[in-house]
Amino acid sequence: MPWSRRRVLGLVAVAAGCRPPEMPPSAPSSLLGEAAPQFSRRGLDGRVVDLAALRDRVVVVEFFARYCEPCWRHLPKVQRWAARQRDVAVIGIGADEFAGDTQAMVRALGVAFPVVHDSGLVLTARFRVDKIPSTLVLDRGGRVRWRSFPGDGVGAMDRAVAAVRRAPD
Repeated sequence: MPWSRRRVLGLVAVAAGCRPPEMPPSAPSSLLGEAAPQFSRRGLDGRVVDLAALRDRVVVVEFFARYCEPCWRHLPKVQRWAARQRDVAVIGIGADEFAGDTQAMVRALGVAFPVVHDSGLVLTARFRVDKIPSTLVLDRGGRVRWRSFPGDGVGAMDRAVAAVRRAPD
């Protein structure tokens, strides 16, 4: 069995007496443990955002909307967190009626990760998102491993990502 860098680091952590990060409580979702709905959409920057192309990476999917007051506080924190992550793909999904609203919010907050406008709320329905902001963490195999509760901050997302990073393949 080949030794991956992740497996070696996990063994070193155990030997050093460190426990691997625990997954924070997840909001209920029928998608937990299931394959995330696949999509390929043109992002606000014109580039294609293809979830299938991100296999073998941990992915954070962030749902937000311009009319959502908590989103205005949460999204800048996600942006700062995402800027420090080299091995995690972060995708924003704007659940606004008009693409211009999503674009205005992204521009105002300086969001640099890829963002797609969810025309007709198709992705919001496929991911079974009923409250925003809402964050989902996908493992390297594209399965949904964690979903935020309303009010969960970036700290809970960070712990979920850390747990998924350390999970065996």
